[in-house]
Amino acid sequence: MITELRYQVRDTVRPLAEKCGLSVLHEFADIVVIAWLFFTALQVGISPTISRVVFPVSYGKANKRTRRNWDVHVVSLVHALIAVVLASWCLQAKSLNDDRAFGTYPDASFLLAIAVGYFIWDALESIIHFSEVGFVLHGKQSTTFLRPFVHYYAVRFLLWEVSTIFLNINWFLDKMGKTGSQLQFVNGIALLGSFFCVRLVWGGIMSYGFFVTLNGVYTQLPLFYIMVYGVTNLTLHGLNWFWFMKMIGALRRRFAGKSVKDKPMNGNGTSKIESCLD
Repeated sequence: MITELRYQVRDTVRPLAEKCGLSVLHEFADIVVIAWLFFTALQVGISPTISRVVFPVSYGKANKRTRRNWDVHVVSLVHALIAVVLASWCLQAKSLNDDRAFGTYPDASFLLAIAVGYFIWDALESIIHFSEVGFVLHGKQSTTFLRPFVHYYAVRFLLWEVSTIFLNINWFLDKMGKTGSQLQFVNGIALLGSFFCVRLVWGGIMSYGFFVTLNGVYTQLPLFYIMVYGVTNLTLHGLNWFWFMKMIGALRRRFAGKSVKDKPMNGNGTSKIESCLD
């Protein structure tokens, strides 16, 4: 029955996929749907049930808005862990390395289908609850994964989710009353370090490679493809720099309440926190 249902989903999506050139959507439409259902169930059912038991104070006594945000961060954390593990597995795929423009790999397509299911959930969540437009764009532009194009880079860009793990931990520490704690300080350094290394440095290198690859095959592509993928790449990198600056500001505010004498000092009389964030 489940197998028949999966094929029915694929057959239903086939006309749209063929019309839009989204062959991955047709082949993995059931995975996209299953992923979206899983992340939705995680938000509305699994996370609330477990969180009330494990965190009876931080979650159980929180207001409705905080509980909703808590559940959203649980979903984000779970997706980040899945994405990092599966993306790491796909890094050495020969078919992707041999053809960085049009190469495909079943495990990579499976990963990207999960990611699209998550980003659809993320975009809908952002729209319904009027979140930042950046998250809506983030979700919308992820649908470019559904074309059999530059999956080599898509897999590597999903490693950006390494920093999302620490970002969510930082948020949970706030809600658990650990704001300004040594644990949050260590996690904050890991967050900024991973974000800078994985998204800005590694992401910048991959972005350069992406445009080199795009330049090599642009004569084989419609102008629409070039515009969509080029603008998507630049937009996501712009969002990364925007979020990086916001995180620095947020971490500064979290530790601003401590007096300088309470902060560990380095040799020049500046707090370690300040010297790391400046």
